[in-house]
Amino acid sequence: MTPTKAKKTPLSVGVLDTLIGFHLAKARVTTQALFLRHVGQPLNLRPVDYSLLMLLHANTGLTPKQLSQMLALSGPNLTMLLDRMQDRGLIERVRSEIDRRSQQVLLTTSGQEFVAELLRRTPLLEGEIGESLTPAERAMLVELLSKVARHRIHAEESDNEA
Repeated sequence: MTPTKAKKTPLSVGVLDTLIGFHLAKARVTTQALFLRHVGQPLNLRPVDYSLLMLLHANTGLTPKQLSQMLALSGPNLTMLLDRMQDRGLIERVRSEIDRRSQQVLLTTSGQEFVAELLRRTPLLEGEIGESLTPAERAMLVELLSKVARHRIHAEESDNEA
């Protein structure tokens, strides 16, 4: 039998089939490709850029520290991200009216218009990602992934207490 006519046997993944991280990594490949097609390439945006803009859209006057914690970025990495978004004219950093020692990160008018475009594209992206799930499965997946993500926060709090 020639190799092209050989019956294809599914590749065994062994213990990988039971590992959450393996399945998350496989799902990330799919979701990242869809993000790139719908948002990333057309708008020159990375997932972390998208997350930052959506956080700023949903909250007024976030501090860099709040953003750093929510996005799980180090201070220097957040600074580079904020610099990029500021260079694009999407955000601005302003001194807090309440505490002049702290900064707040705000969307500019251009940033708000850009977010409006993101919000138009998001249903296309989410629809394609979730088309293989029922609404109940989608809600369960979001709940379970949130639970996994909260573990990171609790682990960091435990590390800080030690």
